[in-house]
Amino acid sequence: MIIPVKTSEGSYNIYLERGALAKAGEILDLSRKVLVVTDSGVPAEYASAVAAQCDEGHVVTIEQGEASKSMETFQLLLSKMVEYEFTRSDCVVAVGGGVVGDISGFASACYMRGIDFYNIPTTVLSQVDSSIGGKTAIDFMGYKNIVGAFHAPRAVIIDPDTLKTLPARQISNGLAESVKMALTSDAELFEMLEAGDIDLDTVIYRSLLIKKAVVEEDEREAGLRKILNFGHTIAHAIESEKSMESYYHGECVAVGMIPMCTREVRERLIPVLKKLDLPISVSADAEVISEAVRHDKKAAGDSITVIYVPSVGEFEMKKCSFEELTKTVMECFKK
Repeated sequence: MIIPVKTSEGSYNIYLERGALAKAGEILDLSRKVLVVTDSGVPAEYASAVAAQCDEGHVVTIEQGEASKSMETFQLLLSKMVEYEFTRSDCVVAVGGGVVGDISGFASACYMRGIDFYNIPTTVLSQVDSSIGGKTAIDFMGYKNIVGAFHAPRAVIIDPDTLKTLPARQISNGLAESVKMALTSDAELFEMLEAGDIDLDTVIYRSLLIKKAVVEEDEREAGLRKILNFGHTIAHAIESEKSMESYYHGECVAVGMIPMCTREVRERLIPVLKKLDLPISVSADAEVISEAVRHDKKAAGDSITVIYVPSVGEFEMKKCSFEELTKTVMECFKK
């Protein structure tokens, strides 16, 4: 299945197909030097399979985890391209989750002012969300994604067969992003999740259609694309707390969605999160979470603009005072 995505600089295709990894050489232009970037948590055979289909493939394996989205790893990728004498005609292929995609995309955006980049996401979270849209970045001085660029991939290959090696918790972690998109934009998808009808291929496809529609209308996050941040305001606050380091991103998003919807939506959302083995509360103090939200980039004075879901499949941008936010968070997560 081919899903075209339009950008301001042209368009690219998402190839959604089981077994597509083995066809990477047919789908992508790998008849050149290729830097195949992966991480230590991804089965090595995935990157090897891609490299074997290149005219000249060089595999670089970085350490698994957010800590690899660093200036040091960025420098490593650039130094490898210089070492292997990459030119503007060569390319980078990311094989892994969101961290690999983010830093590989950013390195390809910067090397010689931009070379081709392909993304082959291998986690649910990256397949339904982060692999498309052109956002690339690294973390710097403790700030998440503060240094980056918009650099759209030339193509994306999504092979659901690569998910078979993921632990159940990682599957649930990624599905939190599908729940997020369903709540704002696809009531039918939410009903499927509500009914426990978790056909991964269908969930990935419908999630991609939502992300595609959003990024095509608002490529640089000037308006509509902000709906993809539903649940993220509180999620990022949770992630900033040292005591919450054991939580995955999608788990934080799951918790972050709960206060950002009406009581009626919440009553439907919580059973879905439970069904997916996602958390519905955190141990961090509600006032601590609210205080962390004050440092969010969307904060202005004594208020912040959040994405709010009044009913399933709909959204609104809502200005919320910190006092109101604290009250809502305390109500949702009271111990």
